[in-house]
Amino acid sequence: MARLLLESEEVIRLLLNTSKVKTDPKGRDRRIALYMAAEKGYKAVIKLLLDISKVNTDPKAENGRTALYIAAAYRHEAVIKLLLNTSKVNADPKDRAGQTALHMAVENGHKAVVKLLLNTTKVNAGTKDKNRQTALYSAAANGHEAVVKLLLDTGKVDANAQGWYERTALHSAATYRHKAVVKLLLNTSKVNANPKDRHRETALHLAATYRHKAVVKLLLDTSKVDAGTKDKNGQTALHIAAKNRREAVVKLLSLAS
Repeated sequence: MARLLLESEEVIRLLLNTSKVKTDPKGRDRRIALYMAAEKGYKAVIKLLLDISKVNTDPKAENGRTALYIAAAYRHEAVIKLLLNTSKVNADPKDRAGQTALHMAVENGHKAVVKLLLNTTKVNAGTKDKNRQTALYSAAANGHEAVVKLLLDTGKVDANAQGWYERTALHSAATYRHKAVVKLLLNTSKVNANPKDRHRETALHLAATYRHKAVVKLLLDTSKVDAGTKDKNGQTALHIAAKNRREAVVKLLSLAS
């Protein structure tokens, strides 16, 4: 079935009723009709395909991504609901990078899709990809405050999970200057405010390094953060800020010291 035909439910039905048409033809990247229909959000076509016993209901492209993964990437909520409601589809598939549909929805800040996926008991909210990054880490790195809150509220994620360079969601939010996310994480009792990465750097070290004055102030304003913590080179956040001539940050840290 060609891509153009996917728009016509009646054409699809007609083709499927003939024995002369393959039900699982592969196009580019080994994608089949179900995969392409999910990409376009063609719910009616997907329903037709799922009802046919001969159709592979959980196909993977060359990159390992499934129809559910693609529907999550393009925010097709109706398609996601349809796929999740069938026992024929894996709700937590991983692509070659080890990422799931949840990773994709979180990365793009699709709150409604994230909620849909989390509401099924078949999805592991704490899954790490090949870079050891969780959905929470990704949400924090991209500044998706509402998604971060949604994940934390499930009680199913480790708020201190360490990923790339042994960094946590707090490290990530501080690095990319996402003040609202940093505040949200600090207000969560389960979050360690002084996590250390591979170089023994804390979120405060990183905020000072990248001259994020507002984040530095936010971190210092909480009694949970130790401004005197030293990295593997024996440097505090103040040392780093001074070395990099971050005057405004140096002033804040000096007052804290």
